[in-house]
Amino acid sequence: MSAYQDSQVDTSFANELCSPLPTTRRLFTYIMNGLAFGLSGLAIVPLLSVLWEIIIRGFSGFRPAMFVTAVIDNGIANAIVGTAIMVTIASLISIPTGVMTGIYLSEFGQSHPVANFVRFITTILTGVPSIVVGVFAYGVVVAITKSFSAFAGGFALSIIMLPVIALTTEEALKLIPNAQRLASAALGSSRFQTTFKVVLAAAVPGITTGVLLAVARAAGETAPLVFTALFSLDWSTDLNGPTASLPVLIFNLYNDPSPEKNQLVWTTSIVLLGLVLCISLLSRLITSKKTK
Repeated sequence: MSAYQDSQVDTSFANELCSPLPTTRRLFTYIMNGLAFGLSGLAIVPLLSVLWEIIIRGFSGFRPAMFVTAVIDNGIANAIVGTAIMVTIASLISIPTGVMTGIYLSEFGQSHPVANFVRFITTILTGVPSIVVGVFAYGVVVAITKSFSAFAGGFALSIIMLPVIALTTEEALKLIPNAQRLASAALGSSRFQTTFKVVLAAAVPGITTGVLLAVARAAGETAPLVFTALFSLDWSTDLNGPTASLPVLIFNLYNDPSPEKNQLVWTTSIVLLGLVLCISLLSRLITSKKTK
């Protein structure tokens, strides 16, 4: 083919690329874009409705005193402290276990049959209903100790957090370029040193995001705590006794005939929603900094 023919082909190809789309194609594009925006807006409506209802009903009940008094005195301080205690216990159990499991799956086990089995079981755990986790924790802890407790609630929440942390850690480690592992090995580092000083250090932002998402989910769980920590209207002085929490407060007092308690439920909903939202925003912030 001559140079003249080549130029003619290039010109016709350029003209075809720059020419406007046919009317039917443009109409189809407009329809699909409108449909996508419409369905997206429709999906947001229930969320906005819930937020609006909670804010309208709960905002009027905000009082500074409620953050320093117990539920029995129309406050939520003991529920906030109880939630923090049980989430802390769950984090102490699930974070080390989940991170080490993710490291094994990504760096040491990989395609080993044991690793495949662990990955399979961990994936199944992510879909187990929380009420089933609560029943399991009741049989393992409460039935043996003969007492509802903060430790039993933390144990149940740790089971919910564990698969999220493990799978997130595995994926975060897989995103680290293999060149970093090879460079570390070329400098004489052992596999253990490469994993914990190079790969793990580089994956900290991604692991932190997974941990925060797991904490946010655990903070909002109700069913496991109903079976394990139960509830307390007053301050809990012992981790081996019934302990209040924000989700169970909402669950227990929603149908209370007292107007003060009913108002407390809606105000507590705002506090719990704000807590989960702040943790989620923090995880997004860490993720955005990681990608820059």
